[in-house]
Amino acid sequence: MNKKYKYLDEVDFPSDLKKLSQSEIKILAKELREEMIDAVSKTGGHLGAGLGVVELTVAIHYVFNTPYDKLIWDVGHQSYPHKIITGRKNRIRTLRQGKGLSGFTKRSESEYDTFGAAHSSTSISSALGIAVANKLSNKSDNVIAVIGDGAMSAGMAYEAMNNAGTSKTKMIVILNDNDMSISKPVGAMRSYLAKILSGKIYFSLRETVRLIISAFSKRFSKKAGAAEDFLRSAVTGGTLFSSLGFYYVGPIDGHNLDDLIPVLQNAKNLNFRGPILIHIKTEKGKGYEFAEKSLDKFHGVSKFNIKTGEQEKQKSNVPAYTKVFANTLVNHGEKDSKIIGITAAMPSGTGMDIFGKKFPNRMFDVGIAEQHAVTFAAGLATEGYKPYVAIYSTFLQRAYDQVVHDVAIQSLPVRFAIDRAGLVGADGPTHAGSFDITYLSTLPNFVVMAASDEAELVKMINTSVDINDKPSAFRYPRGSGIGVELPSIEEKIEIGKGRVIKEGNKVALINFGARLKECLIAEENLVKKGIKITLIDARFAKPLDENLIWQLAIDHEVLLTIEEGSIGGFGSHISQFLTEKNLLDNNLKFRSMILPDRFIDHDKPDLMYKYAGLDSQAIESKILDTLNSKIVVKKIN
Repeated sequence: MNKKYKYLDEVDFPSDLKKLSQSEIKILAKELREEMIDAVSKTGGHLGAGLGVVELTVAIHYVFNTPYDKLIWDVGHQSYPHKIITGRKNRIRTLRQGKGLSGFTKRSESEYDTFGAAHSSTSISSALGIAVANKLSNKSDNVIAVIGDGAMSAGMAYEAMNNAGTSKTKMIVILNDNDMSISKPVGAMRSYLAKILSGKIYFSLRETVRLIISAFSKRFSKKAGAAEDFLRSAVTGGTLFSSLGFYYVGPIDGHNLDDLIPVLQNAKNLNFRGPILIHIKTEKGKGYEFAEKSLDKFHGVSKFNIKTGEQEKQKSNVPAYTKVFANTLVNHGEKDSKIIGITAAMPSGTGMDIFGKKFPNRMFDVGIAEQHAVTFAAGLATEGYKPYVAIYSTFLQRAYDQVVHDVAIQSLPVRFAIDRAGLVGADGPTHAGSFDITYLSTLPNFVVMAASDEAELVKMINTSVDINDKPSAFRYPRGSGIGVELPSIEEKIEIGKGRVIKEGNKVALINFGARLKECLIAEENLVKKGIKITLIDARFAKPLDENLIWQLAIDHEVLLTIEEGSIGGFGSHISQFLTEKNLLDNNLKFRSMILPDRFIDHDKPDLMYKYAGLDSQAIESKILDTLNSKIVVKKIN
């Protein structure tokens, strides 16, 4: 293998960085950025965030003694440079591929990944826990949390800072301010950080180092004291963070290693009982022209051409479910001025940017604040508005108490558009929509729907517009639909009623969600074997179509349900109904196909469903095995 880089080729772990001079470290940083761009161009993934923290990554590992000093990356999508210099350089082109490196930090992957993260705003809380554990164990290891400005819009970050400020525990929080999370950050924090920068763009190295030293030195000179006063009063930066108990330093240029390294060295060596916040200013997408010019700074990319910046495009002409949702909601919004769109820092990911362009006064991006999004929607609903909270299944988990307490108990008509339902591919288990069927269907006063195709999604949106006495939710998968014709916005479905797709005998297969296509493939194969099945698209997990289920149970030998969700969901509710109605006493063989009781690693979605046992082959095998099985009651010892 030919040597590609002068310094990076010789760096396998952070200890190798310490052999280099500061001038050599600068060259290594350029090589690291080049290597990251090349790797992600071949794998796809999160590019812009990692490009913005190349110098910071190098500086942290150069100054601190990782992995003994603990480094926590918030969210984790900016950790690609970190992975390259912490023993995973030779595997970096397996990012987000089957059996390859995770696109986020993952404890089982490396001892340098102190805390696994793929959702935002957890770094300060976890870092404080580690720092307190160190204190209790009389360890002197440093703890460093890197959090982005977008993640600072989440309440959890402030809860952690509030606790950290009174803990008298040393930890270092690095606020990476790039004026960009996935989309432009929103809210007062963005304005606050902008105000800091307008006061004084960057402190010089001399000022910053002097301020750090002066703050914790036992002997203050008048000059040093005046400098500290300047930081505290003339510049507004320290006010909020200082009031929370942090010693604030900055802002400093996060791409200038001559500034970063001395500041981090002094922060490392200070004997101070309390948290320090170092505010750095960076540019997302730094060092790659096409990322710097892109509106989203190449946050998430497919494979791309490095020279042109052109990304590989999906070959399908079928619209994505997300776009079908957005366009349908726009059509309803044109007729109904009470319809409101809400997103939690994911306008483009959820399609709410499309609704927002059409109705800028009726779309609200509340930042990375899912809890607030839900209760904000509940407040709107009390006044007769029709809020649609468009949110990924995995992120709605973060607001479950609000769904229960603020929406369900009060029976408020908040509509939840649950995107990325089911397994999602390269983002892996942290982003899989595995649990929403279960955690929503357990709640009284809820209507829970799942679209089997894009036409059904339109009908469910249409139906939800008129649900004005209770909350409702409709779930749909990531990616493109199956290519069916879309109905008008007038076409609705009866609440709690499923539809019959195929009629057969002996076996009834009830599908809930986007496995219908796989069910149809299995059905075709079974017909060739002389087995005709009744295939149902349930549409609703709540309320159940009890009359239909009753009839199916009476008329068939086998009743099988399938869903893209965990135990406790659709199949569990059917089982409960069958038990309560004594329908299992008639030698009915009931089976439920669900996601297995384990987290499924990232891979191509089709392969993930194969591993989960929810593809057409697994459906066919399940039906055959059940038909051939005998009901045997065994005593459990």
